[in-house]
Amino acid sequence: MRALRRHLPTPVVRQVDRRLGVTPASPTDEELARGLAVPTLPEEPRRLWVAPANFAGQGHAWARAVDAHVPGVGARCMAIEGPLGFPADQVVPDVAYRDIAWQRAQERYVLGSYTHVLAEASRPLFGTLYGRTVASELPVLARADLRVGLIAHGSDLRLPSRHARQFAHSPFQNPADPLTARLERNARAACRLFATFEGPTFVSTPDLLDDAPGARWCPTVVDPTAWASDAPVLEGSRPRIVHIPSKGPLKGSAHIDPVLMALAARGVVDYVRLEGVPHARVREEVRTADVVVDQAVMGLYGVSALEGLAAGRLVLGFVGERVRGRVLATTGHDVPIGEITPETLREVLEQVLDDRAAAQERAARGPAFVREVHDGRLSARVLHGDLTSVGQVPGR
Repeated sequence: MRALRRHLPTPVVRQVDRRLGVTPASPTDEELARGLAVPTLPEEPRRLWVAPANFAGQGHAWARAVDAHVPGVGARCMAIEGPLGFPADQVVPDVAYRDIAWQRAQERYVLGSYTHVLAEASRPLFGTLYGRTVASELPVLARADLRVGLIAHGSDLRLPSRHARQFAHSPFQNPADPLTARLERNARAACRLFATFEGPTFVSTPDLLDDAPGARWCPTVVDPTAWASDAPVLEGSRPRIVHIPSKGPLKGSAHIDPVLMALAARGVVDYVRLEGVPHARVREEVRTADVVVDQAVMGLYGVSALEGLAAGRLVLGFVGERVRGRVLATTGHDVPIGEITPETLREVLEQVLDDRAAAQERAARGPAFVREVHDGRLSARVLHGDLTSVGQVPGR
């Protein structure tokens, strides 16, 4: 059916897609035009295409890191349009991503313009043209002589069943939960792809090496300058604590909220709790906070924690010794995040209030850690060493 779909006239495909529920409607002329607005090609002989997830703006960040730090390689990124407003070189409305006209044009553009691809989160580069995952596109990319790498962001690869065995407070303890079941199915497929893929594979956080032992850690990237703040830390009588999860159930918000709400009710702290807000609002809140509580159940740290560190705030989260050890072994740097669990959160916060000098010292180490490990230089070295260091594809 997909092979037939690729060769039918556009109006016929759109009618069939609507009847099959592939897409609820065809894109408007304006939506399709926005989706077809491709970026200016890099001038370098090797060209890296990063697509299509851009979770937390990381596809864009990795592309810019390669641009800045890898001579002879130019990178561009694509993302499906979302509500949080992360930047990308090509932003495609979801309805266009599912449309046959966009898919055909995007395939021609990528195959005819780039030498390397970094495929994010196992998602397809060309919408539903070949299938629901990038695995269905790999033969097409190979025939076009593109060198492909796979990169995982988090829940796209992290096995809930393994996480539940590792951590007592894992949000995945109930395998019958619809979200957990869906994540398990998708992650199992991604783990199989990573295990059998013959090209380079990468993960954005060190905990994911449990799920893809053959991958390399390509650190998430945060711009230290964009998050820098000169607001004082823990000098006011009532510290301002923020918790802004991307998805509350996966961050342990059910454990975090009661503790912080109780402290706020006592007048000890001011508690700011937000979710699903634009990234610009997140930056505003984090840069003026005293303490950022990232998460309490996952055994990792990600972009949100790094943004707090870059702003020089005290960041608290459940990182775990395994991840701390991997970061230290790879970079020589300790992760300056205060360790918490659901059981210890209240005690840790009370210690912060009792010994503000120690907390301020830990917070002050955050910006340097981000500059040394997560400003894009290490990520660019990893991608260059395993992906883009391969010479220019013949004939391009």
